[in-house]
Amino acid sequence: MASTADFRNGLVLKYNGDLHVITEFQHVKPGKGPAFVRTKMRNIKTGKVLDNTFNAGVKIETARVEQRPHQYLFKDDYGFTFMDNETFEQIVLAAEMVPFADLMKEGQGVTILMHAETEQPLTAELPTTVELMVTYTEPGLRGDTATNTLKPATVETGARIQVPLFIEQDTKIRIDTRDYSYVERVK
Repeated sequence: MASTADFRNGLVLKYNGDLHVITEFQHVKPGKGPAFVRTKMRNIKTGKVLDNTFNAGVKIETARVEQRPHQYLFKDDYGFTFMDNETFEQIVLAAEMVPFADLMKEGQGVTILMHAETEQPLTAELPTTVELMVTYTEPGLRGDTATNTLKPATVETGARIQVPLFIEQDTKIRIDTRDYSYVERVK
């Protein structure tokens, strides 16, 4: 059991019979009335985001979750296959359990959240940024740099993202996996 004082990003709660991970929280102390905590929680199974408010000091049941390093091997009809970096055991996760799968390439390191009590995999998480090669993009117009203009590009995994005009085909770029945004060119 934990209280609202223990809230942090990434904490996994048992709420309404499902496991939810806290993505955002804010402690609020209004001038009148008791303090409370506003949260945004993502359901681990469905991926839906839930806004909720907890009174300050309320006890919440947490779930023990372990983060284990894995390597992405391949995708087939059964789902995505990952290999544990320590035991070399392979596990298969369904597509719903792998958000941002279109940014993964073979050999990519990922973190798999495992429910510690049942040893059941919950979800796969990519690192915050990944480096991918641009396979197709339209050429940018010279001199069009007065504004931060973006153009569509396709990367080696097939994902489509928005990049600045100066990015050309066969350029390696860094992408933020949380929102598919361009970060920088990789030299």
